[in-house]
Amino acid sequence: MEEQPPKRDFWEKVGLILHSSGGLLTALTVAIIGFIGSSYLKDRELTESASRERMQAYETNVRIYTEIMSRREESESALRKDMFVSIIQSFLRAGSISLDERVLNLELLAYNFHESLNLKPLFVYLDRQIRRSNDPAKNDYQDRMYKVATEISRKQMLVLESAGAKADRDIDFDAFKDNPGGIPLDSVSLTVDGIERHFSLYALEADKKSREIRMRMEVRTPKDTLGNVETSSAEFWIGFFDFPMIDNTRLTHDQRCAVVLNAFEDGLANITLAYFPGSYASLKEKPYYQEVVQNLMRTNSLINAQLQK
Repeated sequence: MEEQPPKRDFWEKVGLILHSSGGLLTALTVAIIGFIGSSYLKDRELTESASRERMQAYETNVRIYTEIMSRREESESALRKDMFVSIIQSFLRAGSISLDERVLNLELLAYNFHESLNLKPLFVYLDRQIRRSNDPAKNDYQDRMYKVATEISRKQMLVLESAGAKADRDIDFDAFKDNPGGIPLDSVSLTVDGIERHFSLYALEADKKSREIRMRMEVRTPKDTLGNVETSSAEFWIGFFDFPMIDNTRLTHDQRCAVVLNAFEDGLANITLAYFPGSYASLKEKPYYQEVVQNLMRTNSLINAQLQK
């Protein structure tokens, strides 16, 4: 009897099929992987190309916008320069002009350049000329000058209040009789950018003719948690022609404070203490190198703190 070959089980048959079709499966696998890889690379290339096109379009738009804004700024600067030269020459030329024209020129200067120029000397000069004049309308000229000064102080205070802190105080002139050395006003603590300072104000005397008040200010700033305090003081005159963005006291950490005269009436005056960042001072005010370094270090500390969260 002939021997019959042993029957193969299921797994042996599967092994034979896989062994014989191994090359075909490998080729199919390579083809599929190649197709998938090629599609991925193509999609990635299209995505990067679209991203580059968007970036180029964005850079082009930014460049065009910057050029437009730069040209606009140059034209406005040229216009303001011509205006300033024309107005200031009217005060300096030899020929005399009327008080009405001088007040008008001062109004134009004040409303257009009050954030960058210290116009107090010009206000004082014109006020002195008006007082010495015999012009029957000199009271109207004075009213116009003080109205301009009050309006400028109000505009500047609106800007400073939005970034800082303030406190209002009243001064009773009758109190000078009982306090010849000066009237102490209520102290106040104000905080700006996380820095708290304690302000003490003293009204030393009042000049009713010029509508000015001589003040002394003391500023106390805690330095650490051990109770160490940094103290500074200043003495100055304030009037309607002292504008807070220009006439202010420099503090540490690139900060400023100013006292503004709001009203000067018979027997009473109203003042405002403004405490604000130095970046809101006039254009001519520049921070010291040490203050710039401190600001950079503070900014880096805030960024690191945010990244660690």
